[in-house]
Amino acid sequence: MRRDAELRRRDGPGEETQQPRQPTPRRQIASSGRAGSGTRNGEACLGFIRRPCAAVELSCRGRAVAHQPANDGRPEDAEAGGDATKAGDRGEGGAARKKKPNPLANPKVLVIGGIALVALLVGGFFYWLHARQFVSTDDAFVDTHIVRLAPQVSGQVTRVLVADNAVVQAGQVLVEIDASTVRSQLDQAQAQRGQAIAQIGQAQAQVGVSQASYHQARDQAAGLAAQAAEANRDAQRLTGLQASTPRAVAAQQVDQTVAQAKQTTAQRDAALRQAEGAAAQVKAAQTQIQGAKAVLAAADATIAENQITLGRTRIVAPVAGYVSQKTVAAGGYVQPGQQLMAIVPMEMWVTANFKETQLKSMRVGQPVDMSVDACPVKLHGKVNSIQRGAGQAFALLPSENATGNYVKVVQRVPVKITFEDVPRTCPLGPGLSVSPTVKVR
Repeated sequence: MRRDAELRRRDGPGEETQQPRQPTPRRQIASSGRAGSGTRNGEACLGFIRRPCAAVELSCRGRAVAHQPANDGRPEDAEAGGDATKAGDRGEGGAARKKKPNPLANPKVLVIGGIALVALLVGGFFYWLHARQFVSTDDAFVDTHIVRLAPQVSGQVTRVLVADNAVVQAGQVLVEIDASTVRSQLDQAQAQRGQAIAQIGQAQAQVGVSQASYHQARDQAAGLAAQAAEANRDAQRLTGLQASTPRAVAAQQVDQTVAQAKQTTAQRDAALRQAEGAAAQVKAAQTQIQGAKAVLAAADATIAENQITLGRTRIVAPVAGYVSQKTVAAGGYVQPGQQLMAIVPMEMWVTANFKETQLKSMRVGQPVDMSVDACPVKLHGKVNSIQRGAGQAFALLPSENATGNYVKVVQRVPVKITFEDVPRTCPLGPGLSVSPTVKVR
């Protein structure tokens, strides 16, 4: 019935009113279509279709319906036939469209994909072989022993002879402090030293004179002692002889001999006292010499101390390097221990904290390639030493693992890496980040 309504709509209202159409069962349409397949434009499909276009369309649809089983006039069969007709229409339209090709069905795609997969696996294998020869870390920094300069004497800064970030050599004067007070003390000590030297000279001369007087008095005392002894013997002999034989020796001769003996003894005693006085003078002169020498030593010590203090008024670079953190200026007053500047030595190295699992194949002397963010080129070096102990073992508060639950954490061990060649254009400095790669195989 829907088909008849469509035909009536296409034929127009005028034709529908002139000749009413009767519904024809689908079975009759199908049989008529098969019987009249040779008629022109398929007019035998309905028998009364006047317009060729509509007849052609009905003929095509009739053929599609003819392949469906008869419905014996039942409505559900008619609906099933209509659905089949629509399915046929959709099938004809879908066949007109081209089917999309499946790329996996193309053997070339499979071959290319297989080659790419094999190449990827081979490349990954060779990359693994290459990568296992190296160990690297990002936990590495440039390190050195920074020298911090501070004065040992107080005073006013008279001159600053270096600028910020300047390159200095070992022994180069950097800062000068006012040394007028130290110079005056040094001059005073030198004057005391000269005075002590003069005193020593005078005392030594006095010692010589006293020693000569002593020797002279001693010799004279020795001679007088001999004379006194002989005179005493003569006096005793004459005195005894006179006592035994009064007439044999005159009393006057005996008296003269006794008097001469006493005089000689007195002269001997005077000479001995003179010798003792000369000896005392020698000792006094020697004591004076010792005192003058002590004064001289004190003057020398004062001079040496003042010279050291004078040298400390000039602050020099202990090592060759670069000036950093300069805080001193001319005219300022400084105190002992006050930091004036720091010297970054030219000798630097890298402290790399590798995981303990990366140290299995690491040895001293292995080559290292280093990448520094501040350097435009790659640097080369070698492993200098490996610290015996993890970093946490030297911490201020070492971890206590004897209590509670233990969780294993991979420790890091500092490794010292020295540079082989550093270009002048590379501004290396302590604290810069480094990415070292050690060739362990």
